[in-house]
Amino acid sequence: MKQFVTREHEIEPLPGLPGVPPAGEVILWQGRPSSALVARHLLKVRWIVGYFLILASWAVLAGLNDAQPVGGIVFSVAVLTALAGVLIGMIELFAWAVEKTTLYTITTERIVIRFGVAISMTLNLPYRQVDGVALARLGEKAGMIAIALVPEQRLSWLIQWPHVRGFRFSRPEPSLICLPDADKVANVLSAAIGQYRGARAEQPRIIMHETAGSAMPPSVVAAE
Repeated sequence: MKQFVTREHEIEPLPGLPGVPPAGEVILWQGRPSSALVARHLLKVRWIVGYFLILASWAVLAGLNDAQPVGGIVFSVAVLTALAGVLIGMIELFAWAVEKTTLYTITTERIVIRFGVAISMTLNLPYRQVDGVALARLGEKAGMIAIALVPEQRLSWLIQWPHVRGFRFSRPEPSLICLPDADKVANVLSAAIGQYRGARAEQPRIIMHETAGSAMPPSVVAAE
């Protein structure tokens, strides 16, 4: 994967790209994940809030059942609230950092993912190495787009996280995560792949499927 990932883009000639695009390559779309969607769907902040609410309720009920002083019950709830605040704050901060350090780019030739909160990297995915893509909806317009690579190309799931499809460890699929306008991006990407392969006489067949939730079909945009 050395031809895919590079860290040498701290000084970018164009935002999101490690180098000046070759003549004829056109940027079709650029965007970032939404920090609110990252926190809600990827980091499960609502589940964590619910967990601490259950703990606080349990502390109150247990304290009343054991006839503990009101001050002791209030202290227990205050400690849980403080812990919840710290944890949720860290989650929101990480989600914000993911949004600010990530830039997705779709061109007429490739997909480029600039990512990395601690160590910034760039993932370069030419269309010839893309086997198919899948769209999972996270609401009316929001969603994630997973990119399946041809079998001979491999990525590190851990290095690519969170910009990778979940639980695909044997064949990781890099992903454009938590997009607020996933429908628009999917249309741009499917058209770009179709034009790229059509121009190379591969006569692709574009298959479009839609799914709700986090489950993804095997192929939303595929070329055969």
